[in-house]
Amino acid sequence: MNSLSPALGRARLLTLLVPLIALGTAYASQYLGGLHPCEMCWWQRYPHMAAIPLALVAYALRGRACMSGLFAGFAGIAIGISGAIGLFHAGVEYGWWEGLTACSTTPTGGSSADILSQIMATPITRCDVAPWSLFGISLAGYNGLLSGAAALAILALLLKARKA
Repeated sequence: MNSLSPALGRARLLTLLVPLIALGTAYASQYLGGLHPCEMCWWQRYPHMAAIPLALVAYALRGRACMSGLFAGFAGIAIGISGAIGLFHAGVEYGWWEGLTACSTTPTGGSSADILSQIMATPITRCDVAPWSLFGISLAGYNGLLSGAAALAILALLLKARKA
């Protein structure tokens, strides 16, 4: 990977676009669609949030293909982690295995009356109930499938770039 190969360019593009689209969809679902995230939904967002700066570093290092590929690889791993969490979360939603049982809401402070008001006004979001699905696949399931496939594609592209 001494020079920027087309495969490395495509891998870098995926490492930037996939988390931007995933997070954009998640935030649009939350703020425009009213789908409040549960704790496991947030867990899926964190690796995508990490992938974006890693992908940007990969772009910044475009003159050094080896380092660019390394950071694209780290971003691809982060995307894959989000996909794995998404598949786990989907399994919880489908009842295939146990998930979280803890409350994922945290009061921000104030008097005891303020804290009680915050708790009562906070929507209850359970991790074991899919608030939305399309063709029987939840948002967590789509994240798992698409992020997992993207991570594999990034890995394949980086391996192809390395051989070139």
